[in-house]
Amino acid sequence: MTSIRHHIPEDILASYVAGSLSYAFSLIVASHISLCKDCRARLETHEAVGGGLLEATKPAPVSADLLDSVLGALDAPYKAPRTYARQGPLPGPVVEALGGKPPVWRSLGMGIGQCVLQRSKNQSVRLLSIPPGQAVPDHGHRGLELTLVLQGAFSDETGHFGVGDLEVADEHLEHTPTALEGETCICLAATDARLKFNAFVPRMLQPVLGI
Repeated sequence: MTSIRHHIPEDILASYVAGSLSYAFSLIVASHISLCKDCRARLETHEAVGGGLLEATKPAPVSADLLDSVLGALDAPYKAPRTYARQGPLPGPVVEALGGKPPVWRSLGMGIGQCVLQRSKNQSVRLLSIPPGQAVPDHGHRGLELTLVLQGAFSDETGHFGVGDLEVADEHLEHTPTALEGETCICLAATDARLKFNAFVPRMLQPVLGI
């Protein structure tokens, strides 16, 4: 694995710890953390701060039967959640999102494939497979886009991104990500708004492809 140079911004990591991040962005963060020891350490720091804040919070009144309910829940049978190991370039959180199955790729043209993991009206998270040397059509953003490299590498106007690197793009960035030579570039990408493609054909296909 290459050295990770692009990490999770502090505000996004704090939102993840607080549980206020969307599923799409949470999957990106969880996947990056599984690859990056530096961000795992930062995560633990945020969790420690959050725990300290909880301890310092003034107690709130609770119902009289709360203790009985909690003790009853502790006595209930417990089934440990299934854990998913890394499969090839896919980290455990992505394997879990796929239900342990391999991704099913749908062509976007130009040799690019996508596998949608979750999509709603305003948010989506998907795997992208981009052949070496191929560029994603030039586009801007209406909101936030997080892109995590899982295999290979790509470059754009902001720099080079290898395995484990996270690119953060917003309304101020217009770029043309291009997969570098070597391995097929596989990325996990999440957005909270539709992209703004400059070319006519991608704009026409956007409603069908959901990007």
